[in-house]
Amino acid sequence: MGLLILSGMFDNVSVVIRNTIVQLFTPDEMRGRVAAINSVFIGSSNELGSFESGLAARIMGLIPSVVFGGGMTLLIAAFTAKKAPALCKLNLMDKI
Repeated sequence: MGLLILSGMFDNVSVVIRNTIVQLFTPDEMRGRVAAINSVFIGSSNELGSFESGLAARIMGLIPSVVFGGGMTLLIAAFTAKKAPALCKLNLMDKI
């Protein structure tokens, strides 16, 4: 139960950081539209992710699907860091 609470807390911190980045880097005249599209993508990605996780657990079994999901997460993070190095150097303190 404690780990679920911590997971939810850290997820909320992640959401706040992402929303702050979107608001800081979006021109004033586009903020509402960008926020709406961002909300649609975030909401649908949660639903698709839940479906994918359930399907993977059904096909592969619980533990292999968790290991596979963690490995894919690390792989995608490494790929993104390699292909978009500007994200690693992002300095939000200049925008505040």
